[in-house]
Amino acid sequence: MQNPFKEILSSEDEIRDLIGYPSEIVKRKAIQHLDAHCRNFISMSPLLFISTGDDQGFCDVSPRGDAPGSVLVIDEHHLVIPERPGNRRIDALRNILLNPRIGIIFIIPGLEETLRINGKAFVIKDENILEQMKSRDKQPLLGIGVEVEECFIHCAKAFKRSKVWDNQSWAMDDALPSISAILKDHVNSSEYTEEVIRKGLEESYEKRLY
Repeated sequence: MQNPFKEILSSEDEIRDLIGYPSEIVKRKAIQHLDAHCRNFISMSPLLFISTGDDQGFCDVSPRGDAPGSVLVIDEHHLVIPERPGNRRIDALRNILLNPRIGIIFIIPGLEETLRINGKAFVIKDENILEQMKSRDKQPLLGIGVEVEECFIHCAKAFKRSKVWDNQSWAMDDALPSISAILKDHVNSSEYTEEVIRKGLEESYEKRLY
């Protein structure tokens, strides 16, 4: 496949010449533990994204959503993300087995700044931990344990530019992409019509969230 990009930068110096350097507050804002501010932020966040990569450098970003407080902070250096039922691809879990490095972004609805955490991840099944993470009387089979190495607040510019919390900027319902139509074309099998896929999604969302 022909690469369409003609001006590819290959050094940090080239990037710095265009972007510049961070301010003093940006350079100093990262901490190496979960202080009271980080703990409070995590307790209020119902949505997070985890970034993982395998030992070959192939990367994945995956959302995790639940009620605020579903992520368990164990101490200043460790937290656990419950592994709720999903599509069973286990992309993130397979990556963690091969390469434990993880990046996390915690989001609070209505707040444009986010909390970023980087560290080392483990796939865990500690009963005494997982039983604390029950929801609707269902305990997760596994969790993602994280040894925290870096925490910092990410500025609000991406959310301000995107206006993601401004519902006046949202597309009308009838203009949104049809997920069942997309999946039908991507699966590309006569067995899975748009209606079959739509009903399957509805059943999964209604009966297998936990």
